[in-house]
Amino acid sequence: MEKKYWVPAIGKADNILNLIAYRPHQYRLIDLSNELNINKSSLYSLLNTLETLGWVKKGKDDTYSLGMRFGVFSALYSSQFDLIGTFSEEAVSTVNNLDETIQLSILDGVDILYLAKKEGSSPVRVATDPGMKFPAHATAMGKVLLSKYTFNEMKDLYEGRSLEAKTPYTIKTLEELWAQIALLAEQGYIKEYQEAVENFFCIAAPVKNQEDEVIAAVSVTMLTTSWEKKQEEAEREIVDLAKRISLHAGFLKPVGPQ
Repeated sequence: MEKKYWVPAIGKADNILNLIAYRPHQYRLIDLSNELNINKSSLYSLLNTLETLGWVKKGKDDTYSLGMRFGVFSALYSSQFDLIGTFSEEAVSTVNNLDETIQLSILDGVDILYLAKKEGSSPVRVATDPGMKFPAHATAMGKVLLSKYTFNEMKDLYEGRSLEAKTPYTIKTLEELWAQIALLAEQGYIKEYQEAVENFFCIAAPVKNQEDEVIAAVSVTMLTTSWEKKQEEAEREIVDLAKRISLHAGFLKPVGPQ
């Protein structure tokens, strides 16, 4: 970004807010001064202004946290957040880097509902389009979306239902499904090996909102012929795409394994 018209005080305020946002109730004035290399006199003025405007709140122990103004703007921002539009913009670079199909979906009962799609140049087309549904248990995105449930909640969701086998590789039990879902917390993504369609592989990652809730999933799908060459790059790209969309949705914490 061009800094020709950069306002240093606003840049410093942004650095202060970033520290306080990720580590509330940990920094006093002296701590912020040391961390950001801002002299105490200037920092006092900045903090006093931010506190007066409601951007930060000073506690009884003289440490700082975000102020109520962020709650107001967070609610306003969430009301205008365009999930599909944001995906359409952010997925362009992911498609350009991988040259594979990128998709966005949400959970609808025990199915995923495809919302948007960006295609690479592969002559073999992924036969899913916005508006279509597919069993969640057989897809990487579905497993990501089901991660919002506990195991018992998931059992209740699937009570009286069988896990339809879409291919010979589709998982057969809720225990298998849960074992795959558990990998999300460890690695920040979930892989799916030919469970939805034979000869296709998929990697998916979660899109989260400011409440740390999984609100959607993004995925990259590719043929087995591309899998070995692109697997590691695809993992990085799809997690990064999920992070970028999550930031637009108001999520502050890093998306991925902690």
